[in-house]
Amino acid sequence: MILTGNRWRSFVRIDKISVTLHFKYEKMLEDKSQQRTSLSDLGEFKLIEHLTKDFSISQPSTVKGIGDDGAVLDFKDKKVVVSTDLLIEGVHFDLAYMPLKHLGYKAVVVNISDICAMNAKPTQITVSVAVSNRFPLEALEELFAGITLAANEYKVDVIGGDTTSSQKGLIISITAIGEADESEIVYRDGAKAGDLLVISGDIGAAYMGLQVLEREKQVFQVNPNSQPDLELYTYLIERQLKPEARMDIRPLLQALDVVPTSMIDVSDGLSSEIIHICKQSGVGCNLYEEKLPLDPQLISVCEEFNIDSTTVAINGGEDYELLFTIAQSDFDKIKANPHLTVIGHMVDEGEGIHLITRAATKIALKARGWNGLKE
Repeated sequence: MILTGNRWRSFVRIDKISVTLHFKYEKMLEDKSQQRTSLSDLGEFKLIEHLTKDFSISQPSTVKGIGDDGAVLDFKDKKVVVSTDLLIEGVHFDLAYMPLKHLGYKAVVVNISDICAMNAKPTQITVSVAVSNRFPLEALEELFAGITLAANEYKVDVIGGDTTSSQKGLIISITAIGEADESEIVYRDGAKAGDLLVISGDIGAAYMGLQVLEREKQVFQVNPNSQPDLELYTYLIERQLKPEARMDIRPLLQALDVVPTSMIDVSDGLSSEIIHICKQSGVGCNLYEEKLPLDPQLISVCEEFNIDSTTVAINGGEDYELLFTIAQSDFDKIKANPHLTVIGHMVDEGEGIHLITRAATKIALKARGWNGLKE
């Protein structure tokens, strides 16, 4: 993997799939002329065997993976970190524009990101899928091709999971497992007044990528023969459909001899994540608008949509960048690094949590990011 400026890129492309819209996917599922292998014809065990045949073992801590009643892991003197996420069709993704291979890849990434946010090394995942009968085997093959690609890219072993039926749509549940020495693990509750607030990469692009896709979906619904030109939005859409977990930050900080005092990944929006750190650490925060790292494409598209780029940056979510705090004494170690940006500092809890605007106005920061339980 490579870093280009503030942009997190991957050498691996998903079978050279360009950023195109897949609004006809639902029709494809119903098209009887397409090859369709009914899942009921295979049964659960043959389906599992078929979908997992390409998974391989790469981690020394994996003693036994798929094929028994449970996986066996041996971490010796390491601490084990575990995280689970659900992705629900219609809530977390829309198959109108999310290719299944990208979805499989993203499902792995969002879970690996949680392990990275604990400053740990991802080592294994389990994959559970619930599908309705509108999905043939070929659709699941696409999904698992993305999962396999992500597992290979991030060098994590797929060690188990489950498959079952769903009354409505597609549900994916992935559990990620990681390891770290006890001294390496970073929690959300370690920030102290005076610490610097640092973020990797840039923020807001994934949200605007979603806005572009939603707009083009509406255009398609009016005119199904239209195919939009998305060349101007490539980076934003890539950040939405194929994000990458920041596995590079842990070794980078180690090389710089910097130990974060708290850490979290930006999945639900920067404002929400800052408030999580502040509440659990018992501190306040001053976030500076002028310091927010924004990609030029994001700024341009925000102007096109007439949306404030700062609002997008602090509330958008799904960036999967790492947000962390460090001691002020470590500033000189990171100040010249192009992949890290100091965006604020922590203050006493009584001072509150604020955004300092470019006009030096102090605005109370509120959690306006993603809320998965909101009606």
